[in-house]
Amino acid sequence: MELDKDSYRTIKKPSSETLYKEKGSKFFGFAFPVKNEEEIREHLDRLKKEHYNARHWCYAWVLGKRYERYRANDDGEPSNSAGAPIHGQIQAFDLTNVLVVVVRYFGGTKLGVGGLIQAYRTSARMALEASDIVTRRIKDEYIIRFPYSEINTVMRVVKAEGLQLVAQKMELNCEFRISVRQNDSERVFGIFDENPNISIEKED
Repeated sequence: MELDKDSYRTIKKPSSETLYKEKGSKFFGFAFPVKNEEEIREHLDRLKKEHYNARHWCYAWVLGKRYERYRANDDGEPSNSAGAPIHGQIQAFDLTNVLVVVVRYFGGTKLGVGGLIQAYRTSARMALEASDIVTRRIKDEYIIRFPYSEINTVMRVVKAEGLQLVAQKMELNCEFRISVRQNDSERVFGIFDENPNISIEKED
């Protein structure tokens, strides 16, 4: 992903279950939107209970608006024959905050490493193709503090720049929390910062 992009791609809701068959083995594919590792564990635990007769529960996930964290797990399959191809499909679809799990029921015939890579790759792709992919903006939040006498000035900028008001406190001294597209962040900060009656600080 380009670091200067202020958007990322993810999936809106869990995919429908997909099924890929190869030489008697069944590969069930699932994709889930996730925000943290706790949610990932919950999905994995649930699938293991629902598919308790399966042989392998292989998966990969990517987290972070900058796609900065990821993991791939072969769950007993030969090294890099399952988790890596699943992760490769997440990358091919340019997705983050997503978990893809492929549940395998062994059909009695070994597929070999090449066959496994193909099967897990295909199953992961099918699950992602069955997903509702969305693009979300990366935004920064700021706290703006100003006297009520500056309300018209502030609101004029908010409207002109299309800023989102997340929260507001309207008193003698006002406080707004605003959300700004990351690519516009520095410029919007400068507009408010040049007014000596307005203080602006970025929220962590």
